[in-house]
Amino acid sequence: MPSSPATDQTEVPNNSVHVAYAIHYDTATVVERCCTLLGQIQPVLLLVFCGGKHDPAAALAALRAVYGATPLVGGSAAGAIGCGELGYSGMELGIVAFLASDVVPRIHVTHNLLAGEAQAGEALARDLAGQAADDAVVLLFFDSVASTVPLRLHYASAIVEGFHAGLGGKTVNLIGGGLLTDLNLSDGWVFDGEGVSKHAAVALVFPPNVRAETVVMHGCRPVSSFMEITRIDGAVVHELDGEAALTVIERMLGLRLGSTDGSDLSLVATLGEKHGDPFAPYDENAYVNRLILGADRASGSITLFEPDFRRGTRVQIMARDNALMLDSVRHGTAAVRARRPAVKPFLSLYIDCAGRASARSGAPLEEAGLLMQDLDPSVPLLGFYSGVEIAPFGSYSRPLDWTGVLTSLTRVPA
Repeated sequence: MPSSPATDQTEVPNNSVHVAYAIHYDTATVVERCCTLLGQIQPVLLLVFCGGKHDPAAALAALRAVYGATPLVGGSAAGAIGCGELGYSGMELGIVAFLASDVVPRIHVTHNLLAGEAQAGEALARDLAGQAADDAVVLLFFDSVASTVPLRLHYASAIVEGFHAGLGGKTVNLIGGGLLTDLNLSDGWVFDGEGVSKHAAVALVFPPNVRAETVVMHGCRPVSSFMEITRIDGAVVHELDGEAALTVIERMLGLRLGSTDGSDLSLVATLGEKHGDPFAPYDENAYVNRLILGADRASGSITLFEPDFRRGTRVQIMARDNALMLDSVRHGTAAVRARRPAVKPFLSLYIDCAGRASARSGAPLEEAGLLMQDLDPSVPLLGFYSGVEIAPFGSYSRPLDWTGVLTSLTRVPA
């Protein structure tokens, strides 16, 4: 369960990073607690994830009062994970303080998401491509909510598609997530290195001596045969196999939605595209799943979180399975433990879909709690609850839905 407002912890520090987590309703107090836990340090860069109930300008000012002009990146989070605690009340604050200059990433920013996500992603990649080494680790964060009335998201699929195009053939190891203020998609904002921004994305490009190992935890299973999207407009799926999409999904799931806007669909099902051999045995890692944002009863359509499916895409209805989600975390952390790299990671970052939180998924256990329980406690860990997750999938990175993306960063000896 989420931690109480009275708790705060810190990981055992190393010579590359310190990590702190705290929770409190008062912004100045939660910043003070994290700074105390970080100790007497002089960070080169701060990566900060701030609960949505805190005022971003107040959090920035409080951190500036302690660390001066130290660059500060990150942004809003529906909740934070780390140091043996987790919470999604909106009062959490999580900080990674980078101390060693040889692992500090370069900051690149675009403020142009509102003008076009693909174009902004492409410009951002062009800006960094000349400085990024081949296969460089790149962390990408952006505010997920473009507008609230009507609700419109900044689509990660468009940002990432543009980003890959802007690299001009260079290959990077891209990991990231969309930033939210709460579980209800109310808003999002970014710390861009200098201040607080909307409609922005920040890319952190690590030096060549930093490598990343990423494990993706899923939790959906197919409950239908393959169907073809026969009518789609952006993120709105009108027809599956020539029939109203909502009708097909309700029939396959054996339920009729209780809400008129279909928002409860997001709690039970996704649409999944299987990659590779369609007749191969089930493998959760073969699927790119898209959460269902809502439905329109009058038209029979559904709206996905991303607009990257096309007419002719073959999909399956995927049921969100809490038992499978928890098993996926257990298997994922076991795989991390089994790797036993020669050099211990200096930081683990967990980007966790907000829908996986127990309060949204209905799971009996917090899957992020299982993750912390099963990982090496001597490796600093910080995570946040996201709107969408970006991780390597096949030969390049893609946005993923309802996943937990665990990335371990290691300093490679010269």
